[in-house]
Amino acid sequence: MDNDQNKIFEFNKKPKTDKPKVDIEWKKFTKVFIVIGLLLFLLIVTLLNVFIVKEGEYRVVRQFGEVVKIIDEPGLNAKIPFVQSVTTLPKYQMTYDVSEAEINTKDKKRIIIDNYSVWRITDPVNMISNAGTMINAESRMEEYIYSVVRSELGQFEYDQIINDEKSSRGSLNDRVTERVNELLAQEQFGIEVVDVRMKQTNLPQANEETVYTRMISERQTTAQDYLSTGDANKNIIEANTDREVREMIATAKADADIIRAEGEAEAARVYNEAFSKDPEFYELYRTLESYKTTLNDETMIILPSDSPYAELLQGITE
Repeated sequence: MDNDQNKIFEFNKKPKTDKPKVDIEWKKFTKVFIVIGLLLFLLIVTLLNVFIVKEGEYRVVRQFGEVVKIIDEPGLNAKIPFVQSVTTLPKYQMTYDVSEAEINTKDKKRIIIDNYSVWRITDPVNMISNAGTMINAESRMEEYIYSVVRSELGQFEYDQIINDEKSSRGSLNDRVTERVNELLAQEQFGIEVVDVRMKQTNLPQANEETVYTRMISERQTTAQDYLSTGDANKNIIEANTDREVREMIATAKADADIIRAEGEAEAARVYNEAFSKDPEFYELYRTLESYKTTLNDETMIILPSDSPYAELLQGITE
């Protein structure tokens, strides 16, 4: 009986001696898991609160919604976990397509303008404080552009705007850019317009046909003026050329007559000088020359036999 009780006591006692070992091993694993979990948590928190600032961007650090820091230099930065948040704003130049709008010209006519602008953020704090978002900043910029363009083009008449030949707009884009920047600076929106350009100017549908017809008529009138001017210049050139030709021919004839007269005078002088040396030979020469003129196959001359003119024909030389 005592042996059985001892066995029972030993059987019941063995589990009690094994349980503390299991608890110790489980506690060791639990501590390891906790340490690993804490390390992973710290790593994740660290990674989530470290951010990189790139070229061409602003990083806005907020704390409970308020802007506490603007980082614009590239590099690695950190924020306070669960307290601060980071947003990004572009630092580079952006293009904004301004909506088409109708304006009145100086002579009370309607025209549709289509512009675009190149702009950038210069002061992120002012932009966030006064504009709130980029969409609001672009909206206010568009209002100013429309207002300034309407004011500037309102100083010109309809024909001066649509007709490049009569245009006196000058550096309209530069004036609009300068004036818009003045308005943005007054409101401290923290943005700057780099350039405003007019893409195109269109006409309301009701006016297009009339304007095109008038433009065609003006071009035809201009073409006719060119043709008339060309014909007039052609006639002037032809008249001047004919006059110059006549003058040249007359001058040439006068010079020829002078040269011919001088030649004949010189020939007569030479003849006189030559024939004066032997008058009888000269007289004989002239007589023989006259025979060439007066005598031919059909000539009939009746001369007395004692005529000096006939003596030569008969061979009488004395």
